[in-house]
Amino acid sequence: MAFTVAAEAYDRFMGRFSAELAAPFADLAGVVPGSSGRVLDVGAGPGALSLELVLRLGAEQVSALEPSASFVAAFRDRVPGVEVRQASAESLPYGDSEFVATLAQLVVHFMADPELGVAEMARVTVPGGVVVASVWDHAGGRGPLSVFWQAASDVDPEVIDESQLTGASRGDLHRLLVGAGLLDVSEGELTVSRRYESFDEWWEPYTLGVGPAGDLVAGLDEVERWRVRQRCLELLPTAPFDVEAVAWAARGRVP
Repeated sequence: MAFTVAAEAYDRFMGRFSAELAAPFADLAGVVPGSSGRVLDVGAGPGALSLELVLRLGAEQVSALEPSASFVAAFRDRVPGVEVRQASAESLPYGDSEFVATLAQLVVHFMADPELGVAEMARVTVPGGVVVASVWDHAGGRGPLSVFWQAASDVDPEVIDESQLTGASRGDLHRLLVGAGLLDVSEGELTVSRRYESFDEWWEPYTLGVGPAGDLVAGLDEVERWRVRQRCLELLPTAPFDVEAVAWAARGRVP
């Protein structure tokens, strides 16, 4: 799935969670200050993970790839000095064994072909290097969008949410990395949270057309949208409130 919205819309919708996830995700990949070798951020979006990688390694050791033109433009403004290319994960424009670590934060479930995308990540990683991927626990109801999808389903039981996307269930990422031939594959959880000072601060990003949730809201008529909004209001705590989000994260080693 290629995001065609402005980077600022993504920031308000998911970017704050992405930024919080970046540090523990980089830790999982073993990318620590002083590490040597180049790393690749696949599906980099506007640059949340790459900013963390640059803090640890310096811009010269970080490369990034993103299919969305608007996100690539924003990335270049936000992460100067990092090479970013507009391309898809299923056809990485790099040679074999170029990176010591290849990371895909909150990306696998939006790949057109996740198996091919992860195989490409393994191809461009050096033997002994690591491939790491994460996806929100949509199937377990612990992602940042879980309240929204519950409300939408309560209003219309026929709604198709993100729970069936690849990587959104326990074991999905483990199977995906094992299927790509990676060794020593492990899967665990990463948890982040952010505070909302009002219900409107939480709801407004859903009206910006970002991702499957934004597409759903955009397609509702005025009455349906009001019903989903009211159900969300019923499900959420009284503001201010914190939203905790859990991501599945898996790591494997290239043979």
